[in-house]
Amino acid sequence: MKKNLALALGVMLIAVASCSFTNKSFETNDKDKLLLDLITYVLERGHYEPKDIDDDFSVNVFEDFIDLLDPTKRYFLEEDIMEFEQYKFQIDDQIKNTDISFFNIVHERLLERMNDAKTIYKEVLDTPFDYNKNETINVEYKKQAFASSRSDLKERWRKQLKYATLGTYDAKLDIEERKKKEGEGDIKSVTILESDARAVTMNTLDEFFDFIDDLERKDWFVQYINTIVDEFDPHTFYFAPEEKDKFDMNMSGKFEGIGARLQKKPEGAKIVEIISGGPVWRDQRLEVGDEIIKVGQAGDTPVDIVGMRLNDAIKMIKGPEGTVVDLTVRKVDGSTEIISITRDVVLLEESYAKSAKILRGDQKYGIINLPKFYVDFTDYSERNAASDVAKEVERLKQDGVEGLVLDLRDNGGGSLKTVVEMAGLFIKDGPVVQVRSTGQPKEVYDDKDERIQWDGPLVILVNELSASASEILAAAMQDYKRAVVIGSKQTFGKGTVQNVIPLDNIVRSNDHGDLGAIKLTTQKFYRINGGSTQLKGVESDVVVPDRYSYIDLGERDQENPLAWDKISPAEYKPWDGYIDYEQTIANSVQRMKANPQIALIEENAKWLKEQQDETVVSLNYEAFKTEEEKDRKKSDYFKSLSDYDSKLTFKSLQYEQALFTKDSVLREKRNRWHKNLAKDVYVEEAVNVLQDLKINNIKHGKLASVKG
Repeated sequence: MKKNLALALGVMLIAVASCSFTNKSFETNDKDKLLLDLITYVLERGHYEPKDIDDDFSVNVFEDFIDLLDPTKRYFLEEDIMEFEQYKFQIDDQIKNTDISFFNIVHERLLERMNDAKTIYKEVLDTPFDYNKNETINVEYKKQAFASSRSDLKERWRKQLKYATLGTYDAKLDIEERKKKEGEGDIKSVTILESDARAVTMNTLDEFFDFIDDLERKDWFVQYINTIVDEFDPHTFYFAPEEKDKFDMNMSGKFEGIGARLQKKPEGAKIVEIISGGPVWRDQRLEVGDEIIKVGQAGDTPVDIVGMRLNDAIKMIKGPEGTVVDLTVRKVDGSTEIISITRDVVLLEESYAKSAKILRGDQKYGIINLPKFYVDFTDYSERNAASDVAKEVERLKQDGVEGLVLDLRDNGGGSLKTVVEMAGLFIKDGPVVQVRSTGQPKEVYDDKDERIQWDGPLVILVNELSASASEILAAAMQDYKRAVVIGSKQTFGKGTVQNVIPLDNIVRSNDHGDLGAIKLTTQKFYRINGGSTQLKGVESDVVVPDRYSYIDLGERDQENPLAWDKISPAEYKPWDGYIDYEQTIANSVQRMKANPQIALIEENAKWLKEQQDETVVSLNYEAFKTEEEKDRKKSDYFKSLSDYDSKLTFKSLQYEQALFTKDSVLREKRNRWHKNLAKDVYVEEAVNVLQDLKINNIKHGKLASVKG
């Protein structure tokens, strides 16, 4: 199937290169127009379900772009929107003619209004807030009109900033109250505390607008392009060149550099996190809080990066494995030092699969947490989710576990190929997922390897944020009746496949530099029973609430999702290794219904929904404190959720324990993970199900199979 898809895309790219982008785009000598032309062409010819670019499309782009740029309606005025209205039904024609007049006028006006906003917020924050006044703010900005005048806009800013400052003011009052009770030092007056709180808000906004000032025109144009792209579906996306690099890094879980996360500060690039195992971590001379002020390349004259865009500074700091970067650093203690670091491949371990033993009395089970279905697109054999999970399964087997939990909660998906390979670890052979392209017959992805790495009891944990590849695996194991799926009523509901197309591959010649790439929805995938996971997701065998149960999170709550449908089922035979699969599920459902911790989670989820739906907030301090006290009592009531103790013990495997002697950070991360697992009622129930399957249901020698 991959081969056929590659061929189809290849034909499309050849057609694009030969038909559309030889002369027309280059006559404009404008990279923005070239991008618009390229992306429109690819969308219309390559998208799974292309849309008509007509007046309705134009209206949607108009409204969505304005909302994207000014969601809280604190920049544009009503008169601006009225002026923009002339383009409301013209954007479709502009797109077809590579005309970017609408973007130009909106972008120029936005920069003008943002400059006005700098003056407005300083004026507002120069005046004390009266927290005795009875007034409210409605934070449901979508339903509000744009301000009709500068004075109306300033009033809107005043309320928003008063709201933003209220929490800081309250925190400062609490600190002084504690100092007063404990007899510590001088007590600041309410007037000074209110002034200090405004200063904090001022500093936050100064940093925000400093970031905004760093943005270039091309950064805003990318937002416009993605507004157009997003009308096709929520997962089609244009990557500017730098964003494509980040996407590849995110999917592979590795990059070449020094192994530190940075944050822009007026004084330089501040180190906010050191990545365990990376060059900085191994070198041990840099620490969190140090500020990089100059960057040099292997003995060359260093470049001052103070005031430089963070992305530009990072480009200078990152580099190929084995090369040296000289960092001039202002240390936390104020001293300045030049530190040379040899760059290396940095692995983001939090992206990768990890496992632990679960001990209950003399019983031993295993849990594997998989954050995403990662893969290195340049070298599949290098490291991927399927091979890593296989390694963890083997290690757990060698340790004698009697059941396995695969935790896919919060797993947003990733590589489709790894899903098929991972499913093959648990079944003999057979179909795993069905895929359909526009106008093409369905294709079935099969596990053809008859080896089974794990034939024991299996439970899969999911929640509302389990998406895409996670849903494929959970659905396949559910359809085979190979695993019991425990979790939310339904998973995220992303049943589409995307392919990343570098735009440089489409043009014959290019005078504009790297054009980036488009992640394009090209297919839909279906369960082996024929149903799509699109919108509906996967319904758990054992439905348990979590804190997101009543909050809109899934694909059905996104803009412009593709519809649900179904196709004919694949030919497969459910696994017959469990004697009473349905009874095991029924037992679990009954346990969950009777579990007081689950009832408390359900109550908490309903309360969180109520909090989310409350959009009118008081700006009166006494009313704020009254509501805060009410919320505090409710939070205390739910505090027992985090105090829960499953009485399960979690331990790292031998190979990992050996690493702890050299890596205290890894030890701390694993200790924290194990501590959270011990409080996890879902993991506890997964162990209960494994125990039921082990005691009552396993028929040894009866493995997954498929007809034919």
